[in-house]
Amino acid sequence: MQPKTVPPLVLAALLPLGLAAPWIHASPLVQAFDMRVPVPPLPVTVAGTSQLVYELHLANFAAHALEPVSLEIRDAGTGRALATYSGEELGRRLHVPAATGTPLAVPAGGVAIAYIELALPELPGALDHRLAFRRSGEPATAAVTGAAAPVRADEPLVLGPPLRNGYWAAVYHPAWERGHRRFVYAVAGRAVIPGRYAIDWIQLDADGRHAQGDPEIVANWHAYGTEVLAVADAVVAAVRDDVEESETLSAHPDLPLEDGSGNYVVLDLGGNRYAFYEHLKPGSVRVAVGDRVGKGETLAELGFTGHASGPHLHFHVADGVVPLGSEGLPFVIDAFEVLGRYDDVGQLGRAPWLPAEAGAGGRRTAERPAPNVVLRFP
Repeated sequence: MQPKTVPPLVLAALLPLGLAAPWIHASPLVQAFDMRVPVPPLPVTVAGTSQLVYELHLANFAAHALEPVSLEIRDAGTGRALATYSGEELGRRLHVPAATGTPLAVPAGGVAIAYIELALPELPGALDHRLAFRRSGEPATAAVTGAAAPVRADEPLVLGPPLRNGYWAAVYHPAWERGHRRFVYAVAGRAVIPGRYAIDWIQLDADGRHAQGDPEIVANWHAYGTEVLAVADAVVAAVRDDVEESETLSAHPDLPLEDGSGNYVVLDLGGNRYAFYEHLKPGSVRVAVGDRVGKGETLAELGFTGHASGPHLHFHVADGVVPLGSEGLPFVIDAFEVLGRYDDVGQLGRAPWLPAEAGAGGRRTAERPAPNVVLRFP
C-alpha cells in the first residue's frame, strides 16, 4: 500500500502543534540498519575510572550492501557526543561475520557487531547511537539514529581473588580479534559472549618468566598445579573432571567445541550469576555439584585442559550454567596490588614487566584489573 499524501490544510494544522505525521521527511526514506544493544552496559571501575563495555548489533535490511562510515555514541539525555569512531578505528571495532570485498561492508540481510569500551569520568543515564553509512561503493552518505540503551545503575559483583599471592598476569584485551571479548557463540538459542569480562591468569616469577626450565613441559609452568579458590560463599552448580591433558605443549590435542573449557567448576553466586573456573588439572577437582563452599576455599588445581596455549586459569562470570550458552557479566575484585604491566603481551613470559603507570599501581579495591597488568593478591 502506498503512503497517502497529507492534504495541505491538514498538514498546516498539524505542523504548528508539532504533530507532523511520521512519513513526512525532508529527504527520501532509505532502508537501513536495525540497531540494537542486546546487553545494556553496567559501569565497572578500571584503574580508577568508570568503564562501559557493550556491543552494538547492526542488521542490514536493505537489498544491497551497506558500509558504515562513522559511529557516534551520545548521551541520550543531552545529545552530547561521548565518542566518535571512523576510519581505521571504526574498522578495528566492527566485525562483519559474512564480510566479502570491502571489510566494513555489511551484505544485504547480514549483520555486524561494533565492540565498544568507553572510559568516562561522568556517566550518562542512557546512551543512543548515530550511524552514518553509504551504499557500498558509492560516495553519498545517510544516517540513522537509534539503539537507545540505559546505563545500568546497579553495582557489579565484588568477588574475592580466584588465586593466592602472585605474581599473576591478568591477560586480556578488548581489541584482540581472537580474544574472549569478541567470541560470539550461538549454541543455546541466542548469541552470547560468555567471555565479555573474562580474564586468563598466568603466573610469573620475579623476572617475568612463566616457566622454570623447558617451557615445553607443562609441569614446568609456575601456574601448573596451583590451587584455585572460591571467590565467594556459593553452591557448586556444575563440575567436569574427565578431560585429559598432555605432558607437553606440542602434544596438546585438537578438541571439539564442547571440550574447549576443559575441566571446570561453576559456582552459583545467586541472582542468576555463575563463576566459571576453566582449564583445570585432571583429577584435581575437590567439590561436587550441590556442595556449599566458603570464600577462599580450594576448589581444584590449575591445569592445561581444553583450548589453551599453556597452563592458566580462565575465569569469568555469566548469567547461566552453560559454558558457551551464557552471557558474560561484569565483576570486580575486592583487593589486589598492581605491580606493573605488559604493553606488548608477546613479551609476557620472556621479559620483566614494565612499571605501573602513574596512578594505576599499588593497592586497588573493588576494581577490575586493567588489561595485561601484573598483580599480587593479599
